[in-house]
Parts: sequence; C-alpha cells; structure tokens
Amino acid sequence: MSLAVNHISVDCVVLGFDGEQLRVLLLKRVGEPGGQEFGDMKLPGDLIYTDENLDDAAKRVLRELTGMSNINLLQYKAYGSKDRITTKDMKWLEQTTRVRVERIVTIAYLSLLRISRQLAAPPVGNEVRWVGLDELGTLAFDHNILIHDAIEAVRRHADIDPSYLFNLLPHKFTLLQLRTLYERIYGKAQDVRNFHKKISQLDYVVALDEHEQGVAHRAARLYRFDRKLFRRARR
Repeated sequence: MSLAVNHISVDCVVLGFDGEQLRVLLLKRVGEPGGQEFGDMKLPGDLIYTDENLDDAAKRVLRELTGMSNINLLQYKAYGSKDRITTKDMKWLEQTTRVRVERIVTIAYLSLLRISRQLAAPPVGNEVRWVGLDELGTLAFDHNILIHDAIEAVRRHADIDPSYLFNLLPHKFTLLQLRTLYERIYGKAQDVRNFHKKISQLDYVVALDEHEQGVAHRAARLYRFDRKLFRRARR
C-alpha cells in the first residue's frame, strides 16, 4: 500500500438570492501571471496553513480571495474521495501552490448572504462574480457537487430553524420574494393561496405599512422578519 501526499483544504459556498434565483459566489480560475489560462470557475478555497484551524482558514480564504469579511460560516460536509482531483485540477493546484499533491481532503463551509450587500473589491487579479445556479456549467474540481450538497444542507437547516432562510432576503421583502425563495430552495412550486395563508399565521413575518417603490406593476406590500418574535414563538 502506497502512502499519498495528503493535504487539507477549505472551500466556501456563499449563496445569495436576487429575488428571482439563487446565486453562488465564484472565482475565475487562472494560472500564474503570464502562464496558462485555465478559464473555468471555482468556489473560493485554498489549502490550510499548518498553524491555523479550519474555521480561521475558511474566513481567511474569503478575505484573501474575495475581499469579504465578517461572514457567518457553517461547516456542512467533508470530501475525501481519491478520485475527486482530475489531472487538470492537479496541474493547476500544484502550479499555484507550488506543492506536490496526490490527494486532497476538503472541508466545505456554507454561508447565506443578502445579495444586496456591497461586496468589497477583491484582490487585484481575482475575478469574483455572482452566478445563477442554473448557469453554472462544469466547475473546477467537484465544486458542482459541493454546491448541490450545500443546497441540501440549507434545506435541512431551514427545516429545523426556519429563520435561517431570512438571511437571504432584504430587510424589507414582498411575499412574492419569500415564496420564490422557498420554491428555489426546495425545488418545487408553492401554491400561492396556501403559502400566503401559512405566512399570515406566522407572527414573526410582520406586515408593514409600506409598499414597493418604482415598480411598473401594482406595488406589493412589504414585510420584515422579526427575530425577537421568532424566538418567542419557538419558546
């Protein structure tokens, strides 16, 4: 039995919602300056340092690769299949890290972010963009699988704590936005009447005396999520 050169990395799935579809934050993968252009997209991720723990590594990765900080991250799964690294992926990884890699174990982190939040300027040379889940194509490594599993993790977490999904909505939102979010997360249509009836029974989804502004259609009423009322209802 041969011993592989193993490394541990972290990858971060940052999900956002633009009112119509779910999006994920991706980086364009490039080689060294002036070197080969790899061209495909990847999740923010990197090998961990020997003197840092996993959570700190995930926060560092987001800060260094995307310029983002103060992001809440949830560790949701580990990936260690011996076949998850293709020859192309291996070449890119060794070229950019300057270490020999035969096998890599990845710890995946998840974050839900209001897409309206202003992203900090990424470091020079990094191209960061929000990409719709139906526009992903084939990503680097096994990152399509990581994103698929992240959605499953969101569903499980939201089933236990429904307030989790409100991290994706603006502070003031319409019932259409809320219903569309549920449809995108759970992958199935919601009956409009039944959904509105269900939401009307939730004290922590508070109707405001405000409506949408600057829309061509009939302005919808705005709502907000009240975390204090949610905690009270959970008790």
